[in-house]
Amino acid sequence: MGKRILCAVVSILLAGCMIGPNYLRPKIDTPPAWRFSDNESRDLANTLWWEQFQDPVLNELIAAALKENKDLRIAAARVDEFLGLYGETRANLFPQAGAGWQESRQRLTQATPNAAPQLKYNDYRGLLSASWEIDIWGKLRRATEAARADLLSSEESRRTVVLTLVASVASGYIELRDLDRQLEISRRTLKSREETYRLFQKRFENGVISELELYQVKSEYENTLAVIPELEKIIARQEHALCILLGRNPAPVARGKTIDELKLPGVPAGLPSDILERRPDIRQAEQQLIAANARIGVARALYFPSITLTGFKGTESADFSDLFTGPAHIWSYAGQATMPVFTAGKISGAIKTAEAVQQEMLARYEQAVQDGFRDVEDALIDHRKTGEQLQAKLQYVDSLRNCARVARLRFDEGFTSYIEVLDAERFLFAAELSSTQLQAGLFRSLVNIYKALGGGWVTQAAEQK
Repeated sequence: MGKRILCAVVSILLAGCMIGPNYLRPKIDTPPAWRFSDNESRDLANTLWWEQFQDPVLNELIAAALKENKDLRIAAARVDEFLGLYGETRANLFPQAGAGWQESRQRLTQATPNAAPQLKYNDYRGLLSASWEIDIWGKLRRATEAARADLLSSEESRRTVVLTLVASVASGYIELRDLDRQLEISRRTLKSREETYRLFQKRFENGVISELELYQVKSEYENTLAVIPELEKIIARQEHALCILLGRNPAPVARGKTIDELKLPGVPAGLPSDILERRPDIRQAEQQLIAANARIGVARALYFPSITLTGFKGTESADFSDLFTGPAHIWSYAGQATMPVFTAGKISGAIKTAEAVQQEMLARYEQAVQDGFRDVEDALIDHRKTGEQLQAKLQYVDSLRNCARVARLRFDEGFTSYIEVLDAERFLFAAELSSTQLQAGLFRSLVNIYKALGGGWVTQAAEQK
C-alpha cells in the first residue's frame, strides 16, 4: 500500500508543470563595432591590467584595497546572506523531518462528578514527524529559481564593487602622482621667481629698474607662492580618499614611480556583444530580471491547490518502562489540500505586482546594456582625443619654453621690458600644469576603458586575498 502511494506521488510530481513564464534573454540591439575602436587593440581584458603600469606600489595598494575595503567586505557578506536564503528556499522542495520528546506529570481535578480514580499520572511521548508540500504547480521550484538568481545577482554585485574599487584606486593613484608633479613644477617655478625677485630688489635699490617693474616681479612670485598650499591641501585630501578605499584611516600614502615613469597600458580588444558577458553590472541586472520573471510563476501558482503530506510515528505511555512496548506505539499520516476560494483580488494583485516588477527589471537590464555601450564609447573617444590633445599641448609647452628663453635674452640685452618675460613665463607655467593634467587624463582614460569593458580580470581580482 505504501509503495503504491509513493509511486502515485512520484508520478504526480513527474507530470507536474511549472506555472509562469520561462526565462529567455531579451533581444538586444548590439552595435556591430565600436565607433572609435583602436586597430592596435590587444586581448588584454582578462589580464591584471594595472600591472602594466609597472609600479609595484600601485600593485600593493590595489592588493590592500581588495583585502580591506569596507564596501567589498559588505558585498561579500551580502553574498553569504543570499547563499543562506537560497539554501533556505531550496529546502522547501524536500520533505521536512523532525523528532521530539515530551515528558510530563499531571494532577486531575476531584471537583467533578466523574473524577478519574487516578488523580496523578505521568505521560512519556517520543515522536518522529515528517511533512512534505508536493510542488505540483512549480511554486517552490520558481521560488528556488528566483532565490538562485538573487544569489548570482549578489555575486555580480560583489564583482561590480571589485571592478569599481580597482579602477578607483588606480585612478586615485594616478591623480595623486599628477598632483605631485604639479607641486614639483610649482616649487621649481617658485624657486626661479624667488631668485628673480631678489635680483630685482637689488636692481631697484641700485636704481636700475622702476618700482613698477619690482612689483610686477613680486606679484608673480607671490601668486606662485599661493598655489603651493592649495596643491598641498588637495594632495592631502587625495591621500585621505585613497586611504578610505584601502580600508585605512586617513594617512600619507606611499609613492612609487612618478607620472612620467609610469608605463601606458595597452588598449584591450573586444566587440560590443562581449560586454553582455564581461560586465558584472549587466550580468547582475540580468539575474535580477530572471528572479523577477520566476516570481511571476510563484504568484500565479497561488491560484492552484497546495497539497501537503504529514505524518508522525512514535510511542506514548504513562510508564517509562512500557514506552517501547508494542501497545505504546502510535502513528498518524494525513494528506491535506487547500486552495483559495475568495481572496478579494489579493492573488491577482500579487500577480500584477510581480509582472510590473518584471517589466521594471527588463527596462533596467536594457538600460544597463545601453549604459555599458555608452561607457565604452566614451572611454575610447576620451583616450583617443586626450592623446591627440596631449601631443599638441607638449608641442605648445616646447614653443613656450623657447618663447620664455628668447624673451629673457631680449630683456638681458635691453631690447624689451621684463613684462615680456613675465608673460612668457606665466603662460609656460600654466601650460606645464595643464600638460601634466592631460598626461594623467590619458592614463585615466585607459583605466576607464578597462572598467567599461569588464572582463576576466574582475574575477582574478576578486579571488586575490
